[in-house]
Amino acid sequence: MTDIRINLYSDTQTLPSAAMRQAIAQAPVGDEQSHADPSVNKLCETVAELLGKEAAVFMPSGTMCNEIALRVHCRPGDEIVAERGSHIIAFEGGGPAALSGASIWPIDGERGRFSADQLQQAVRPVSRYMPRSKLVVIEQTANLGGGTVWPLEQIKAVAERAAEHQLLMHLDGARLLNAVVASGISAKQYAEPFASAWIDLSKGLGCPVGAVLAGSQAFIEEVWWWKQRLGGAMRQAGILAAAGLYALEHNIERMAEDHANARLFGERIADIPGIGIDLNTIDTNMVFFDISGTNLSGDEICQRLLQRGVRISQLGATRLRAVTHLDINRSQVIEAARALRDVCETG
Repeated sequence: MTDIRINLYSDTQTLPSAAMRQAIAQAPVGDEQSHADPSVNKLCETVAELLGKEAAVFMPSGTMCNEIALRVHCRPGDEIVAERGSHIIAFEGGGPAALSGASIWPIDGERGRFSADQLQQAVRPVSRYMPRSKLVVIEQTANLGGGTVWPLEQIKAVAERAAEHQLLMHLDGARLLNAVVASGISAKQYAEPFASAWIDLSKGLGCPVGAVLAGSQAFIEEVWWWKQRLGGAMRQAGILAAAGLYALEHNIERMAEDHANARLFGERIADIPGIGIDLNTIDTNMVFFDISGTNLSGDEICQRLLQRGVRISQLGATRLRAVTHLDINRSQVIEAARALRDVCETG
């Protein structure tokens, strides 16, 4: 098995630090299902305040946050509006259809974002022959868009148009805190227009598992029904929540380092023959680039990088992605860029 020294596959590849492991080991715990776990309770209170919502619930994964939120907001036959590359369409195993009986109207946005006018075109007329438009989902940051930050004014414009049609808004905030660090706009400001919002703990925050979904008290009470039904209710989950509490205290501001390292990687590979990259699209910790100008396939490049101990991801025939995170430092970024250059120039 190849020794992976530089893992740029995803920010989900982080390992808990020694200090985070210590926080886990010392966590006070109880029965999460009975709301008797002090660490889980504190985490939920912290995230609810962070997002400006009444209540929150700890989940095993971000996908569960999305899918339960969709199930609470929608009924079978309802329609969800989302950008075509959004996580609920691309990476959740058809969950909206399987679990909520909802269809999705995909908008072809720009770098994962769409406008209020595009939303207007997607809203169904009221007719018994058509699905009922019910929910608008925004992913912040937009992964397949390139780790793109949605500007707050664009979100507000979309939210105003949604309100005109009595549509609810849900924020897939898997990388919301990357947007916060990149823009200087608070998580509460970003989340304000949304009926529900969540943050992931296992991406840029560096936790081993978990996510937290927030909304109104009534919404969270309904969420608990579905968390129980789908097997997401846990017991002494404080050992996981403690990692989230540690991360929220120590690992937010440092995301700026990840963004700087992503920019550095992009700059280092921009002049490699056959590589296509727009440096202006590097908003946060993701670097997408095209290798169609090389004489190699995406799979060949990924495999040859692996032989050099560098792992990146392939998200299309010629589209590759490198993601920086807290386990990647500047020197590793430089080494990874050098390895990519060697692979491309040697053929």
